[in-house]
Amino acid sequence: MNHVIIYTDGACKGNPGPGGWGVLLRSGAVEKELWGGEAETTNNRMELTAVIEALKALKRPCRVSLYLDSEYVRKGITEWMPGWKAKGWRTASRQPVKNVDLWQRLDALVQGSGHQIEWRWVRGHAGDPGNERADALANRGVP
Repeated sequence: MNHVIIYTDGACKGNPGPGGWGVLLRSGAVEKELWGGEAETTNNRMELTAVIEALKALKRPCRVSLYLDSEYVRKGITEWMPGWKAKGWRTASRQPVKNVDLWQRLDALVQGSGHQIEWRWVRGHAGDPGNERADALANRGVP
């Protein structure tokens, strides 16, 4: 299995407002940058979209070290999702899960990809070179 290092980030100018997402993928000496955005969105939607787009870019099962500065996404995928699914995509307080469309897409990608993913949180805007590049790409994606 190839080892791929991924950095993802989302950005939003206003929340909601115009937003962007950015991805830096590294495998050995090869790097790839991805970015995009939406005219009216939220920061959390852009954080989720960045991870989805990163995983969609992988063409075969990989061992993935995925670095993100969003505790919302990291905890959502590693802690909260099993409970949401068991409750029919509802929170502990029986409210519909926000951004359920993106969470379901991410869940399908993670479950159906064959990837071995290690979810690693990194402090945003703290000088981590990969996170800083993902942040710059996310800002490039803002329309």
